[in-house]
Amino acid sequence: MRVLVVEDERMLAEAIAEWLREETHAVDVAFDGAAALERIEVNDYDVVVLDRDLPIVHGDDVCRTVVGSGSSSAARVLMLTAAAEIGDRVAGLSIGADDYLTKPFAFPELAARVLALGRRSRPLVPPVLRRAGITLDPARREVTRDGRYVPLSKKEFAVLAELLRAEGTVVSAEHLLEKAWDEHVDPFTGAVRLTILKLRRKLGDPPVVETTPGVGYRIA
Repeated sequence: MRVLVVEDERMLAEAIAEWLREETHAVDVAFDGAAALERIEVNDYDVVVLDRDLPIVHGDDVCRTVVGSGSSSAARVLMLTAAAEIGDRVAGLSIGADDYLTKPFAFPELAARVLALGRRSRPLVPPVLRRAGITLDPARREVTRDGRYVPLSKKEFAVLAELLRAEGTVVSAEHLLEKAWDEHVDPFTGAVRLTILKLRRKLGDPPVVETTPGVGYRIA
């Protein structure tokens, strides 16, 4: 899942990003509203973790832009604020934020809310993903095949989750790169191919990850 963290307190922004990366998400960071809008224009995010009080462009205006895109695949917005009053929470939700979290907050709670919003940003899929004997539990970060535990790296887990969500349809390498890696990845890297090779080895026989030449990959 691809997440954008928009927070002008740099230490907090990096701490949030690092926590979410540990949860296997691909995370980009912006420190002001203008930078956030630039990234939203070029990247397909599932969730935007958005501080309300931002410099240059206010968080409310960033939220309105995300919501006003009119796309069914528009990112879900988790708004952060230091204000605890009910009026502030209502104001944030009224402009289109999907959820609201008051500072200070617990990182596990933020991660749980991001995961829940990410599920809402996609076509309805069950919380636990299953196909071809594979079971992937995003909340527990566990994968099994035919009851056997499969240890995966963060990137392998993220790629497998995208393939399972596709329910047998082909997923392009570009889509996997978009959802499992952040904006600093080289678009010409062989990271996707290498990760697929490792996934096949770890998932074992018979192979379940198929390659459609020139198109992408799918779970058979």
